[in-house]
Amino acid sequence: MSLEAFRIDRHKHGRSDGGGTGTNGVTASAPATPRASHRLRLKPKSDHKPESYDDLQHQLDFSPMLFSSLERYLPIPMMALSRDAKVNYMRDILLRYSPEGERTRILKHREYRQKILMNYKPLHRELYSMHAARFFTPSFLKVIRDGTEESFRSIISEPSPGILVFEMLQPNFCEMLRSEVDNFGRWVHDADFRIMLPNTMNRYGAVLDDFGLETMLNKMMDGFICPMAKVFFPEVGGCTLDSHHGFVVEYGVDRDVELGFHVDDSEVTLNVCLGEQFSGGELFFRGVRCDKHVSTETQPEEIVDYGHVPGVAVLHRGRHRHGARATTAGHRVNLLLWCRSSVFRELKKYQTDFSSWCGECQRNKRERHQLCIAATKSELMKRERKTAS
Repeated sequence: MSLEAFRIDRHKHGRSDGGGTGTNGVTASAPATPRASHRLRLKPKSDHKPESYDDLQHQLDFSPMLFSSLERYLPIPMMALSRDAKVNYMRDILLRYSPEGERTRILKHREYRQKILMNYKPLHRELYSMHAARFFTPSFLKVIRDGTEESFRSIISEPSPGILVFEMLQPNFCEMLRSEVDNFGRWVHDADFRIMLPNTMNRYGAVLDDFGLETMLNKMMDGFICPMAKVFFPEVGGCTLDSHHGFVVEYGVDRDVELGFHVDDSEVTLNVCLGEQFSGGELFFRGVRCDKHVSTETQPEEIVDYGHVPGVAVLHRGRHRHGARATTAGHRVNLLLWCRSSVFRELKKYQTDFSSWCGECQRNKRERHQLCIAATKSELMKRERKTAS
């Protein structure tokens, strides 16, 4: 799906899969006449406050956050219309540019989630709504309210540039989330239900979005991660985060033991240890890399190790290469929130230089600059010698 395509294809009329109206006025997926007039503005209305679409997440074909992000690009007259009208308008555009295979995948995943939600009984209902005062530490809430870099840095330690460490979650929240995941695991076992794994590397854990926590995690990203990402990671889409993948992973002797060297499928990653008692499991970071340079050599100054502490968060770029050493004793549980920006991913397709954030691109740029200076000096010296002779 291409945000840039939505904006630049101003004259071509694609086919639309809009049509019948479902619950709350959301357009169903039956075929309909293409709406040639449905277009987005080239530039967003930056001062427009978009509506929330979280309560429609089980009826939409795309992330509610994506609709909120796109709303700023609507034609000015559309912004004053009802939310249902805006949903239908944006959904028509999204479906026009979304490949059929992707729509099928989204539909199947929605059906999978609905099957879980119809049968799974949550243990801690309070987890499913955002209760900031009960979830986050007072120090974290204070700096979020302040919203300044100076305030953020008052609670942050930075073992290496771009690796932000700070106290975030209250112990009671960590305990509740662990027990909710355990409860979900028991239900999966008793129901003999096959669930999707968190990612391609972890065999133990659960996707929190799949059993009802998507709305809460959306609010966590939008209200509590985005303010920091805008300040510290603007060059990798920190200002335009609009979707997430939230999950819990488990490590221990009878779980995953370690995690190999990799990068995340995210622009910004939040990693918070939920406990419990454990030894080992340290994160190791080895520099930020773009796709082209992901396998290049690590420079000495890029070597950083970090030991997990329950309730303490690590916030870093998704392209910051890292892994986890073996958990040698006990049981470690971590909450991961991969925050993504569809705008950044679209723009990245047209870039060749990522020296604003890729360590290897920066090193190559410095080397080119030094070679240029050396060549210029050499040429000047040649001219001086020629003049002198």
